[in-house]
Amino acid sequence: MWWVLAMACVFHVTGNVHCWFAEVRPDNPEAHLNVSQLISYWGYPSEEYEAITQDGYILKINRIPHGKTNGPHSGRRPVVFLQHGFLLTASSWISNLPNNSLGFLLADAGYDVWLGNSRGNIWSRKHLYLLPDSKEFWSFSYDEMAKYDLPAILDLINKETRQKKVYYVGHSQGTTIAFAAMSANPKVTERIKINFALAPISILNDLHGPTLLLAQLPATLFKLLFGEKEFLPNNFLVRFIGQDLCNREFFSSICDNFLLVLGGFNTINFNKSRVDIYLSQNPAGSSVQDLQHFLQTIRSKRFEIYDWGSPALNMKYYNQSTPLPYDTSKVKVPTAIWFGGKDLLSGPKDVKQLLSKLPNVIHQKLIPHYNHFDFVWGNDTYSQIYSEIIAILNHHLENSKRI
Repeated sequence: MWWVLAMACVFHVTGNVHCWFAEVRPDNPEAHLNVSQLISYWGYPSEEYEAITQDGYILKINRIPHGKTNGPHSGRRPVVFLQHGFLLTASSWISNLPNNSLGFLLADAGYDVWLGNSRGNIWSRKHLYLLPDSKEFWSFSYDEMAKYDLPAILDLINKETRQKKVYYVGHSQGTTIAFAAMSANPKVTERIKINFALAPISILNDLHGPTLLLAQLPATLFKLLFGEKEFLPNNFLVRFIGQDLCNREFFSSICDNFLLVLGGFNTINFNKSRVDIYLSQNPAGSSVQDLQHFLQTIRSKRFEIYDWGSPALNMKYYNQSTPLPYDTSKVKVPTAIWFGGKDLLSGPKDVKQLLSKLPNVIHQKLIPHYNHFDFVWGNDTYSQIYSEIIAILNHHLENSKRI
């Protein structure tokens, strides 16, 4: 799909066909802003931090310390940490209008909102001693995000707020990171009050769409196509497509349907006038190894740590010949889950299997018409999800005060 758009870009830049691509959508100024600027654009306080992981990655973390007003919670505001999905950025939580963006809604509801950026995306491409053009920089998957990134972010939040425990909200890979971390690290479990999982991904037996085709590629062809470093970087071409080409009549429907092809076919449930904002930072890049880890899960039909490809290499890294599974029955944190009936990546059958293993599910909801991206960009996310998250948070806080 991106190659089709790239060819069109060449024609556009070289001229003579500009008249084919008449503007049909006004250019949104937010499409040219970073995460911190997006927050400030709507009149919210914005802060930026860097979390340094044990293995040397430097992650940019954004914060909305309160809403436009002080909100209902006096004193220290309870912390909610939001972690985006695969190939996305923290902007996914604030790309809609404030009355339909979870980051802004939580801030206005009186919460201290922190937004993570996964290692390797456009805002977290720094390291203490590795350069992004090195193969070593990209030698990671969600294993490392669970083992190193999440603990480093929780430490940063604790340092800045003096609050050891947080509420966690994840979308897609953001849920994978949480489930992996809480399965393997009891100290992480102790620091999360409630785990909110949107379009959760653990096992991938009910997968459909283009990602399934990637899992069937021979290893040699896969390496030839994608290399061994970065997958879908946010470069000039991607930004041009998102900010310029997708606003033109000839390609507007292609860009709209591109999101549906990846996340699940559905009647369009997002604000079409904001597609340039959605695509301006996304895809944001990750490692090829991260993608391979998800494809491994498809082939093995198990939620497990990364397989290095041979018993000898697995022995080197894990002291055993096969990768260890992540045991989600160890996730004792109260967990609330929302999943979609039209989701090609987080299929209902897989989510139900996950639910059967989790010991402390406090809420579950299937939204029949939702695809994978509706959970962050859908027109009706407030009524379907966000209002329920805020209600659960407020209820938990009230109960905590009584104890």
